Amino acid sequence: MKRLLVILCCLLLVGGLIAGCGNQNAEEPGTKLVVGCTAKPHAEILEVVKPMLAEQGIDLEIKVFTDYVLLNPALKDKQIDANFFQHIPYLEDYNSKNNADLVWIVKVHNEPMGVYSKKFDSVDKVAKGSTVGIPNDATNGGRALMVLEAAGLLKLKEGAGITATERDIVANPLELEIKMMDAAMLPRALEDLDVCVINSNYALEANLNPVEDSIAMEPKDSPFANVLVVRPEDKDNEAIQKLAAALQTEEVKKFLEETYQGSCVPAF
Repeated sequence: MKRLLVILCCLLLVGGLIAGCGNQNAEEPGTKLVVGCTAKPHAEILEVVKPMLAEQGIDLEIKVFTDYVLLNPALKDKQIDANFFQHIPYLEDYNSKNNADLVWIVKVHNEPMGVYSKKFDSVDKVAKGSTVGIPNDATNGGRALMVLEAAGLLKLKEGAGITATERDIVANPLELEIKMMDAAMLPRALEDLDVCVINSNYALEANLNPVEDSIAMEPKDSPFANVLVVRPEDKDNEAIQKLAAALQTEEVKKFLEETYQGSCVPAF
């Protein structure tokens, strides 16, 4: 009986050591980052940095959203660790309207907004009474009106800026009819509307080349740089900082310049 007790104790001790080793390994996984984004170009850019981060022990999970309006709420509610899809005015507008304090970490690229049409091959040929589709969110809607103004199609009240709305139009010689709609729907709306002002990411997803297919483009030095965004408590997180650094490498700059040929330009 005594011998049996000794054997049982030894077995329990060995089992405990094995379990302890197993737990130690389980507690040492690589760091995982879940980053929400839109498909083009953001997910494609993140794919470039994914192997860079893997070499540093960071598992980057790229979570693509088809509706960018959901990305900031997902970050605020801790469904994702960061997001990459928006420019700074959009972020500031979201924070002010939703009692949020999300912060941006680094600027990555600019996506010049374009004016597109299947009916007119230049802005000079846009006909009187044409219908023009623009994004229905506050900052991108105002931005689209600024692009139309730069193209000479209308004039806005002085100082209207990024928050401009239809009420800020002070001159509309062509009597354009402005239709606001979900930004992701604008490429398809080209079949029905005369003109659409489309964010470059949605243009790219619809196989539209902003440089070749648009009839007018926002200046490339636009202030609307797309940024990496996180919750404030995570801005100094080591893995987040490594992601931020990777997004501003020469590899990313080269990828932007060679892949998008002017439709997405580095902002660093």
